[in-house]
Amino acid sequence: MKVDVKEQGTAAVLLVKGNLMGGPETLAVHEKVRELVGLKKTNVVIDLSGVAWINSSGLGMLMGCLTSIRNAGGEMRVTGVTEKVKNLFVITKLITLFETYETVDEAVASFGSK
Repeated sequence: MKVDVKEQGTAAVLLVKGNLMGGPETLAVHEKVRELVGLKKTNVVIDLSGVAWINSSGLGMLMGCLTSIRNAGGEMRVTGVTEKVKNLFVITKLITLFETYETVDEAVASFGSK
């Protein structure tokens, strides 16, 4: 599992590579989000283009990230969702919870000039 953070426009972008199957790797993503929130960076894009699979622990982590960001007055976008992961979002109805975009640029632009 690898998590890189970059600034783009008004957002912090987390590029996640590997599978989100629970354990320390999944916790590392949520910890990065908490760090960003602590730095008052509350427009967050999580790029899942490097994630082939996600299980219930990974879904829980994404919901935890969204909660942490919204509690700080921010918003989260998800991008780069593979077909497998998208199907899981649909089955679990989380597709209604997460704002998803095809590209990082589209996700960042969705924040406007907040």
